[in-house]
Amino acid sequence: MSVLTRDEAQLRAQLLDVHHYTVDLDLTTGAETFDSRTAIRFTARSDGDTFVELKPAELRSVTLDGQPLDPESLCEGRLPLKNLTAGAHELRLDAVMRYSRTGEGMHRFTDPSDGETYVYTQMFMDDVQRVFAAFDQPDLKAVFEVSVKAPEGWTVLANGITEHRGDGVWRAAPTPPVSTYLVAVAAGPWHSVRTEHRGLPFGIHCRRSLAPHLDADAEEILDITRACFDRYHEKFEEPYPFDSYDQAFVPEFNAGAMENPGLVTFRDDFVYRSAVTDTERQTRAMVIAHEMAHMWFGDLVTLKWWDDIWLNESFAEYMGYQTTAEATRFTDPWTEFGVTRKAWGYDADQRPTTHPVAPENVDDTASALLNFDGISYAKGASALRQLAAWLGEKDFLAGINTHFKRHRFGNATLADFIDSLASATDRDVPAWADSWLRTTGVDTLTPAIAPAGSTCTLTADRTGSRPHRLSAGLYDHDVAGEGRLVLRERIDLDVPQAAPQPIGKRPALILLNDGDITYAKLRFDATSFETVRTALSGLPDPLTRAVVWNALRDAVRDGELPPAAYLETARAHLPHETDLAVAQGVLAFAAGQLADQYLTPEDRPAALATLTSLCRDLLRRTEDGDHPGLRLIAVRHLISVAAHPETIAAWLADGTVPGGPELDPELRWRILARLAVLGATDEDTIAAELAHDPSATGQEGAARCRAALPDPAAKRTAWEAMFAGDDLSNYLFTATAQGFWQPEQAELVREYVPRFYADAVAVAARRGPAIAVAAGRWAFPAHAVDTENLALGEACLRDADLTPALRRTLADRLDDLSRALNVRDGQRTEEGE
Repeated sequence: MSVLTRDEAQLRAQLLDVHHYTVDLDLTTGAETFDSRTAIRFTARSDGDTFVELKPAELRSVTLDGQPLDPESLCEGRLPLKNLTAGAHELRLDAVMRYSRTGEGMHRFTDPSDGETYVYTQMFMDDVQRVFAAFDQPDLKAVFEVSVKAPEGWTVLANGITEHRGDGVWRAAPTPPVSTYLVAVAAGPWHSVRTEHRGLPFGIHCRRSLAPHLDADAEEILDITRACFDRYHEKFEEPYPFDSYDQAFVPEFNAGAMENPGLVTFRDDFVYRSAVTDTERQTRAMVIAHEMAHMWFGDLVTLKWWDDIWLNESFAEYMGYQTTAEATRFTDPWTEFGVTRKAWGYDADQRPTTHPVAPENVDDTASALLNFDGISYAKGASALRQLAAWLGEKDFLAGINTHFKRHRFGNATLADFIDSLASATDRDVPAWADSWLRTTGVDTLTPAIAPAGSTCTLTADRTGSRPHRLSAGLYDHDVAGEGRLVLRERIDLDVPQAAPQPIGKRPALILLNDGDITYAKLRFDATSFETVRTALSGLPDPLTRAVVWNALRDAVRDGELPPAAYLETARAHLPHETDLAVAQGVLAFAAGQLADQYLTPEDRPAALATLTSLCRDLLRRTEDGDHPGLRLIAVRHLISVAAHPETIAAWLADGTVPGGPELDPELRWRILARLAVLGATDEDTIAAELAHDPSATGQEGAARCRAALPDPAAKRTAWEAMFAGDDLSNYLFTATAQGFWQPEQAELVREYVPRFYADAVAVAARRGPAIAVAAGRWAFPAHAVDTENLALGEACLRDADLTPALRRTLADRLDDLSRALNVRDGQRTEEGE
């Protein structure tokens, strides 16, 4: 299939004005395909040639202004429109389209719990072409009128209010002008909870088998939705621009959520059927706030071309976290951002595949898809947080509101946005944008302390080029002892500094970027590092502790701090941690990267023993029931790092952890997966558990367990399911891949390491971007931290005809592998010395 280039999009936008789509979908024609009929009204500004996009199973007929065109002229997803004359035209197409099992286009899912079927669209980037014909680029906005014929008993949701017209036909209200990728339909026997807010219908929807779990959380979800809606109306002068607000939790969704105007789709993992921590509930709240922000950033005002995707995602990310903090009971989401999202951004920004927040060289849609990463989300949001601090909140919001006013229901570029911001301030916004949005990489900031008589001064040394506005926290040991640290003061710094800052007596700890307002790696002076090592848990604020843990994480990844030193610090201080996001983030890094990749196989058992001991300390500390979230985190990680099966097998047999919690489906499958890795379960036990929990997540759990069994036949079956056949859905492919590679089974799966590269190339070419990303991310042999694996991967990147999505994912994974090798080499050097 052809990808759309920037030059092609610009030429087509110069030629066409697209006014109106009428889209009629028939979902009653069978389980493999559906019918799609499209009428497009448009105007050609001059005589010329162009094309319309469509990826059908069969194109039955095409007419232009009533005259038939040859369906056989469709080639690689493009139907040429030759010799257009200036003036108004109507294009009609009648096609048969395929349902998807990969979360792209029109995804079809049959719930194993009850046999009910659901479909929903994901039109992002160029997947609208899998559903109906379109001039598919973001700056050709149009009004859409969509009707859907659905089976009896189904409800149809769309961007506008839908009405059942009889005979299974549902018609949605016409949209305002929106981009093609934002059109949405979700159909099935939904369970719905409906209400009204500020005169608009609100609804939340899920499949019927999840109804009790959605009902249990409905008020929380709706309260957050209403609170965010009201807060955005306080921030933005432009009112909510659509006629309703539905949120559908849909199965096997590739992203966290998608900002379709009036019909946001979420992965239905957010309908919790097992126990979750309050931080996970906070994440759901943030995603709700993030997607609602898109109604303005992205839907009302849309990027002109995909180089400005950050105008959508960075703003929604920043506004999502900020509005969650301001409008909901979750008052500290920036700690989770610092622990989880910023780490994602820092990692992405140090790889060879890094790119500016606002790149200038996005030549086509395939390249654009690769930029939905930690840079466009986390780094971009960090840059905006820095911009808000630099401009001040008042001028920042004034510029945003000017931007909405100037470009409502239209398209905008980075230059347009900078001009809107500049209209609200005397500051040099273009210079700020050049240094923050057009550059790559992460600056590093280090405190430099110099004596000045009986006191001292502070300078922030910078490796890099960006200006930073930040706070430096000065901490002293509490005179009362007990390992606590007391904040003496926070001082504001601009980097580069005009002059050293007097700070009085030398503090025990100097923490640059206290409050986490800027985006940079941090290092400690020797005195501060010793304080961190001995007293980290004594820092009073969780966000401050998150900043410190991130600095330690970065130092490990850069080979400046031995992994064992990080583990020692975690062992000493994490048992005293109270913040759930910090505890989860530290344990995830320690288990997932340190133990599984950075430490040698010889050192791994000791690391697992340390983590097991740490988790047991957390369990003992939470026996009183006052910290259920922290206890749940400890239980999950103790299962994941268990080196021996006896304890967790007893939990599974008893159905509970001593002292709680009782085992819900998530914990049962987690234990069974670890027992499979350790060779302490079998197919009969997995099948019995699946019979007990035949849900979609149960199917995924069983696939993960079966792939994890230390048996050659089980490995062969799993590999063939992933790479020889095309039957696995996106979620079942991922679950199988997650189970397949295990550090404990390195010898058993050694033969599959070289096989991975050729098989991943083939499956990516066959099944498309979603499976390409899943193969590169989850089926990659990350456990094989050796030069042979690295050489195989580098040869694949050089020689293979890779799809762009797989090439990018593999390049990132190989860079992570190279970093792990460097860390291991550093350990060997130290041991040799």
